[in-house]
Amino acid sequence: MTEDDLDSPPGQPREAGDALREHDVRTALLALLAEVGTVTATEAAARLGYSSGLCSFHLRQLARHGHIEEAPHSGGRARPWRLRQHDPSADGPAEDGFGDLARGLEDESWQRWLARRDQAPAEWRHDEAFSAVAYLTPEEMSRVADAVRRALAPYRDREQRPLARPDDARPVALITRLFPLLPDTADEADEAGR
Repeated sequence: MTEDDLDSPPGQPREAGDALREHDVRTALLALLAEVGTVTATEAAARLGYSSGLCSFHLRQLARHGHIEEAPHSGGRARPWRLRQHDPSADGPAEDGFGDLARGLEDESWQRWLARRDQAPAEWRHDEAFSAVAYLTPEEMSRVADAVRRALAPYRDREQRPLARPDDARPVALITRLFPLLPDTADEADEAGR
């Protein structure tokens, strides 16, 4: 019996796109990828304390289910992996599960930061968290998202090119969520009663 057999309901074949059952090793691998950007099975094993074979197996499972992808590399046996790059044109129902997972990892990373920021070097003990509400059309919301992506573009290659990173650079979580604010159902009832 294989892991694929365990992840599929009895009597049903596993198909691409089926939900991947939660597993401690896979959860740890996703959190590690969210933290460091790219990782090989050997690097993951050294960081997480599992065997490289076990990490390799679960990395392939995560890739098979669309959660991660192979990162660009110069060849050789080492296979670096990264979280799947977001393609806005592919948004839809299949994206929802991964979005929830990514948001959970983001929230977990934020809570870890809040709990341990006093352990960071002095120059890193601050953050730049902010939020805003703006009245936008759908087209304007897309333009704002594009502007954020363009602002970050000069730094994206540093994930795959460590030599392009300044000596004092560290991984920094950059989280942007643009979504329409929907009225609370109680607010709707109040407005309907007026």
